[in-house]
Amino acid sequence: MRQPWRRFLLGVGAAFALGVGALATTAPLTARAAQAADPLSLQLKWVTQGQFVGYYVALAKGFYKAENLDLTIKPGGPDINPDQVLAGGGADVVIDWMPSALATREKGVPIVNIAQVFQNSGMELTCRRDSGIKTPADFKGKTLGVWFSGNEYPFLSWMAKLGYSTDGAHPDVTVLKQGFNVDPLLQKEAACISTMSYNEYWQLIEAGMKPAQLLVFKYQAEHVATLEDGLYVLQSSLNDPAKVDRLARFLKASKEGWDYAATHQVEAVQILLAADTAGVLTKQHQTRMVEGIAKLLGTSPWGYLQTADYQRTVEELLSTKSTPVITKQPDGAYSRVVWDKAFKS
Repeated sequence: MRQPWRRFLLGVGAAFALGVGALATTAPLTARAAQAADPLSLQLKWVTQGQFVGYYVALAKGFYKAENLDLTIKPGGPDINPDQVLAGGGADVVIDWMPSALATREKGVPIVNIAQVFQNSGMELTCRRDSGIKTPADFKGKTLGVWFSGNEYPFLSWMAKLGYSTDGAHPDVTVLKQGFNVDPLLQKEAACISTMSYNEYWQLIEAGMKPAQLLVFKYQAEHVATLEDGLYVLQSSLNDPAKVDRLARFLKASKEGWDYAATHQVEAVQILLAADTAGVLTKQHQTRMVEGIAKLLGTSPWGYLQTADYQRTVEELLSTKSTPVITKQPDGAYSRVVWDKAFKS
């Protein structure tokens, strides 16, 4: 999910607003388009990259404009918490993983999932084969790299299910607070590190490691996956019919963007590269990211949150006893009001 070029982050947000506008195509003029466009802001979970390609494509192709929306995309970074941005009024919609969103909701912020874009998980734990690890039973006594800032929750749930302690004087596994790069595995500081199937795994390959040198444990295959990129708003937005209408139009245009990106991947990569005015993205890596992301969209209707997937995520988080992510069943944590208005009305 992450890119290693931290020094460019500060310039990405401002530069994007100037750069991507030139890509927008002219949408058909409608009665709605003749009116002043409704402003809407989207806060990303991370920097401009293939993880968010559908939104960039929808903006560049004029799909938001056709829905009478003036969308602003706000890239994230290591010091940006999307939920805090939402709570502070800095964005209308944010992208977050459900474990982080549910933890935020339990702390008192009324954040609500209105669409679940990634229906499959890209989360992995990638290990060096020369570390001696062959199965999860071999994690004990090893150092494992983990992202924090909300991304540690699925890992902690998995370790709890395995019966491994991750804290205290003598933990079963040593948790290395992993930076947003793959250095700990390359430098043998950890036996395994967190990777995403569409990003960090390929960073390892691009750094010179061979697939035969790596052993990948996919959270989905280990039955410990939790829901990742979803769209979240504050409950107050759902209490306002005008905002619900605006959000429904946002979902419709976003779906068009994701559909287009999945079927026109070469063009989608070019749109990403043009949006990256800081020049930190590479065509090879973004091509791999866009291809990998397309596999996470699932086969259910775009953005539809399946109750079973939601409940599985909740149960995984409740299973973490030593470091609870959430302590009770959430109430009102998702709503299909916007989705139904977008795709059923």
